[in-house]
Amino acid sequence: MTGGPSQIVYHIYTDGACKHNPGPGGWAALIRTPNGERLIKGADSLTTNNRMEMIAVIEAINLVEDGSKVVVHSDSKYVIDGITKWLPKWKLNHWRTSTNRPVKNSDLWRRLDENNVRLHIEWEWVKGHSGHPENELVDSEAQQAAMKIQTTINDNE
Repeated sequence: MTGGPSQIVYHIYTDGACKHNPGPGGWAALIRTPNGERLIKGADSLTTNNRMEMIAVIEAINLVEDGSKVVVHSDSKYVIDGITKWLPKWKLNHWRTSTNRPVKNSDLWRRLDENNVRLHIEWEWVKGHSGHPENELVDSEAQQAAMKIQTTINDNE
């Protein structure tokens, strides 16, 4: 068997959190390969939960080599349904919904779409808060990131 990025399967577990919606938010992703794992996370002072869910996926898949196989595990129906069901229609409608409104978070949907094209991604929904170890980990890390930025905001007021 030959080596290369397409031989490695990346399993990416993601979650986002928001202390108010909109408000301070955090995201986290666990990237796992046969060679090891890496946890990444971040925060935003004013955001929404949906944006944090999407940014977690984007930041993680940005670290994956072109042509790689990826399984994204997310507890966000918004992300999973958006990328697998709604996105093709939005693109055909020039980033408008079926009611002719602009697609919310289209900047992030476009970034997800670009990555979806350059990688071989399988999208898997995971039930949140159900004891799934990786989902529980990224949920906790996203919550901590959101709490940390909320504390920073409160300290600066």
